[in-house]
Amino acid sequence: MRYLTAGESHGKQLTTIIEGVPARMPLLQEDINDSLLRRQKGHGRGKRMQIEKDLVDITGGVRHGETLGSPISLVVHNDDFKHWVDIMGEDPLDPDAKIRRVVTRPRPGHADLNGALKYGHRDIRNILERSSARETTVRVAAGAVAKTLLKHLGIEVSGYVKEIAGIRAAEIDTLTIEERQKISEASPVRVLDKDVEQPMMDAIDEAKKEGDSIGGICEVYVEGMPAGVGSYVHYDRKLDSRIAGSVVSINAFKGVEFGIGFQASQMNGSKVHDEITWSEDKGYYRKSNRLGGFEGGMTTGMPIVVKGVMKPIPTLMKRPLQSVDIETKEPFKATVERSDACAVPAASVVMEHVVAFELAKAITEQFPSDQFPQLKKAIEEYREEIRCF
Repeated sequence: MRYLTAGESHGKQLTTIIEGVPARMPLLQEDINDSLLRRQKGHGRGKRMQIEKDLVDITGGVRHGETLGSPISLVVHNDDFKHWVDIMGEDPLDPDAKIRRVVTRPRPGHADLNGALKYGHRDIRNILERSSARETTVRVAAGAVAKTLLKHLGIEVSGYVKEIAGIRAAEIDTLTIEERQKISEASPVRVLDKDVEQPMMDAIDEAKKEGDSIGGICEVYVEGMPAGVGSYVHYDRKLDSRIAGSVVSINAFKGVEFGIGFQASQMNGSKVHDEITWSEDKGYYRKSNRLGGFEGGMTTGMPIVVKGVMKPIPTLMKRPLQSVDIETKEPFKATVERSDACAVPAASVVMEHVVAFELAKAITEQFPSDQFPQLKKAIEEYREEIRCF
């Protein structure tokens, strides 16, 4: 499985084409729209989410509620495009016309300057439109297809917030994945710990009031992945490595850890590694899950636990950072586009879906996957085989 996305933040639409989804897999429009709606929610979101109503249009690869095995094409239209036709239209401009809102001032913390240098654009809008986090809309759409595949295989994925602005949720290891999904959906900041919900919202409101921004930590929790998915034999086949790469590819994400992660550097090996045991009903399993469901680049059969660190959004309303105009070379205070004071709750949904895609991709690589019933049967047989190994 793989996917590509196309489209700009204020262009006509965002598009993704997904290849490698097995034929005959049930897939409905609402499977994708539910995920898109979740991405738009969260305390601290900016005005853009009040403008857009993200709904998917399935334009290829699905017929009568089932995938065909051919590429799946998904489109999300930008409602705001009607206000940007003159600026973002694809037709050539009249040579005598002046382009409105040419951007020559790169914003610190964004792709603006690096992208302009790489591609030679004198109008930085050509960079910021594509590098915008708006692109994650169709990454979530692609991930929703992957989540549907996983769900039909008995694999559930949940994303939520662990920390905002240094306010950290308590570890609650006893929750089932269904409970994690239900509690996070009911929370304005998608947190499992009710005691920190209001302090997190207060921190977001304070940052917004001050014209500043705050970041945090997201966590994705997965149940149902069989042991042995991924591989130890080469760097590009290690599944935890692939997941780490997909997480840091999300806008503003700067770090990843599995299980106890960086905390392991402070502990003795006897307190880090997960002891192995066996029972007739479960087969092999671990007494603990400090390594977050991975050993040697492969799943252990324990829940997958991965965290991602999101930096504060660099577009600041009242405290703009200094930069330099690429035309005049004069210093200036960075311009302000529409922005969120905190996008961590929404980012947890994005992270959930990019992780889901990597898991689905690994499964379709490892097991026969031209047809979904074939894949489902292969997974069931494999689960029984490793249980009795």
